[in-house]
Amino acid sequence: MTSPAPHSERRVRQAALDRGRHQGGEPNENFGRGFSALADLAVNGVQLTAHASDLATGRVLFSVDDHVSMPTAGIGKVLLLIEVAAQLSDPEFEPAMAGGLAILDRFAGDAVGAEGLWQHLQAPALPVADLAALVGASGDNLASNVLLRVIGLEAVRTRGESLGLSRTALLDIVRDNRGPDDAPQLSVGSAGELAWLFTALARGEVVSPEVSQRVVGWLSLHADLSMVANAFGLVPLAHRESDHGLLLVNMTGTAPGVRSEVGVLRGPRAGVSYMVSMQFADTALSARLEVLDGMRQVGVDLLEYVH
Repeated sequence: MTSPAPHSERRVRQAALDRGRHQGGEPNENFGRGFSALADLAVNGVQLTAHASDLATGRVLFSVDDHVSMPTAGIGKVLLLIEVAAQLSDPEFEPAMAGGLAILDRFAGDAVGAEGLWQHLQAPALPVADLAALVGASGDNLASNVLLRVIGLEAVRTRGESLGLSRTALLDIVRDNRGPDDAPQLSVGSAGELAWLFTALARGEVVSPEVSQRVVGWLSLHADLSMVANAFGLVPLAHRESDHGLLLVNMTGTAPGVRSEVGVLRGPRAGVSYMVSMQFADTALSARLEVLDGMRQVGVDLLEYVH
């Protein structure tokens, strides 16, 4: 990363802080460390959107450009899971979906690498509910593409619009390479909208309590705790039950130059919904580690707020 000249560094950093405060007001005193870490990243050219609010009261704890829509990689798969859960709960779709037990085959056109387990398994077909669980647990790309082939991208988009999401959308299937005729990103979103969405899921307000509960159940399996959640001290593969009073439901997104996480963290003292997304020049390992460390600093503040 290229840093600003020393004589202007404080001025640029202050401008980054002012932008964040303009969007969400003075950050809660509990979040000074994370807010400062985000400001330092902004100074060094990282684009970001961030938001945290109290789960019970809705009070904004901090925000940085939380209205800005940015690439969020796999986080858009949450919208797919919502549509799958909605169709499973709708009698009109029930025969076709068979309560989640309908078996879906994977075809050559669904194949994609990177995230996910199914590409490494021998099973050529799995039930709908199992595919949703794979998406929730690992952001499984192959499972996502199979579900999208059956559910339809347009249905996912319509569902997002019906929820009032104007800056957040799943734009495409997962692809190993994006050509000039493909959507430039898998998904986009704003921190404010995504944090609101997870608050609504936690409260059982997305479509219906049954739909919300299904989606939360799938997301509670999510094993990527490498970003914000790295600070929570939870076991990546086993955190569905309370651990030292903490409960986490989260989803992450990873793409070249993109790191994103959205979640709900409950603790003995409070609960919080949060979202942080970063877009950066991933040209050196040091740049990536700086981004991950900044996200972890936000997580440390979240942990102190709820525990």
